[in-house]
This record gives sequence, C-alpha cells and structure tokens, in this order.
Amino acid sequence: MSHIHPRALIAEDEPLLAQALVHMLSTQWPALQIQAVAGDGISAAAQALQLLPDVLFLDIRMPGQSGLEAAAEIADSWPEDRPLPAIIFVTAYDQYALAAFEACAMDYVLKPVQPLRLAQSVQRLQHWWQQRQSAQEAPQPQTLEQTLEQLLALQQRMQTSAAAPLQIIQASVGAQIHMVRVQDIVYLEAADKYLRVLTPQQEYLLRTPLKDLQPQLDAQQFWQIHRGTVVRTDAIASAQRDEAGRLWLQLRGRSEKLAVSRLYATRFKAM
Repeated sequence: MSHIHPRALIAEDEPLLAQALVHMLSTQWPALQIQAVAGDGISAAAQALQLLPDVLFLDIRMPGQSGLEAAAEIADSWPEDRPLPAIIFVTAYDQYALAAFEACAMDYVLKPVQPLRLAQSVQRLQHWWQQRQSAQEAPQPQTLEQTLEQLLALQQRMQTSAAAPLQIIQASVGAQIHMVRVQDIVYLEAADKYLRVLTPQQEYLLRTPLKDLQPQLDAQQFWQIHRGTVVRTDAIASAQRDEAGRLWLQLRGRSEKLAVSRLYATRFKAM
C-alpha cells in the first residue's frame, strides 16, 4: 500500500554519528520518517525486513555484518511484491571502492558526513520519491535480479585478496592435525561456533569463521551460494530448481544437496 511520507532506517555503529545523521536528515527532509536506528549489520537487516522502509542509510563497516552484507541479505529476502528501497552507503572508503558502491546504490556519503554533501543525496532521494509517488512519471524500478547481481559483484570485489590463495588448511581431529588440501574441499559450511570443512571422504571442524577464511580462497574456484556456505565450483555436478523455484546443487563426491539463496542464484542464470 502506498504512503505519503517516506520511511528510513539508519545503520550506524557509532552512536554520536548516528545521532548527527538523524539530526541532519530531520533538518533537510522533515517529511522523512526515521523508523529505526540499528547499531550493527545483523540487526539492520532484521529490522529492515520487518519494517520494510523506503530508504536505507547503511554504514559499510559495522560489527557482526557489514553494511554491504546487510544490503545483500535485505535484497535477497525482500518481498517480491514490494519495491526495493533506495540505498545510501555511508563510508570512509577511498575513491577506488566508491566507484563500486556507486554502481549498486543511489548514492554514497563520506565520513565524517558533511551537511552540504548529505543535502545532495537528500535532493536525489526527494526526486526519486516524487517519481515513485507519481503514477504518470514513475520510472521503471531496478529489478531484484539487477540489484542482486550488482551486490554480488561488489561483494566479490571487496572479498578479493591481494595475497596468494590458500593451498592448505590445518584442521584438528582429536589429537591429530590434518593438512587438508584446498583442492580436495567440496564445500565449507558455517555451523554454530565452528566451520565445517567437507571433502569426499571426511569432515573437519575449524574454529576460523567463514568470513575470515573466505578471502584467502580463490574466488574463481570457490563460490558462496548461501550466507554460511561456500562450494568449490568444479565440485558442482548440477543445479536444479524445485517446484517452489528454489535452486539446489548436486555435488560430486557428496550425497547431500545444497540450497542456493536468492542472492547467489544469479550465478546460475541458465537454470
């Protein structure tokens, strides 16, 4: 259902900066209703999917989950019958990274946020909101698939490591330490406080979080297919959609099937 006043959610882990952003927005766009202010990416994604705001102001670096990861999760789980929110990234990254941010967001503002720069973003948002409210002038919204593709590309770009890819993983099994070759791994899966490392014959548990290990893997050889799952590409035997349209992978060397979330399903366009 359409509403007159736009609603926004702010994700910022520094309370003083969040308070300043709220104050500037209330001055520059009094009609904008701030629904919530989240202090980390996990709660930002949860609140966004509950409140369904029209605008997201997302800090890039936050504890638990980055603003980029939160944006990906929100887009992945956003109701298909609702228009996607506009995204404004708030960041301290350099110009090289900002070129990527600009590709999948309406705008970005650098920290510390300056009123004049924020005013430019607000003007863009106001123009976008007026168009969205006008049945005659409403632009074609970016499709969910386009947004997911852009977020996925940006996520891959930010995860690319300059160091040589990891070749061996040291994994403990009882009192023994096993040297697991990365090329033998079929997939990795986050499980509670551990990371499951699965080969065709064996399962190992690591205490290293997936988000810390993944940047050390070759991004061309290991694809993320879910928030907590990464699979070796040449271990994928087939991909198949079920009656509900959900995508599943059949692997070489393992009997289980792995679910692919909507964000990462864009990798398998032919299916």
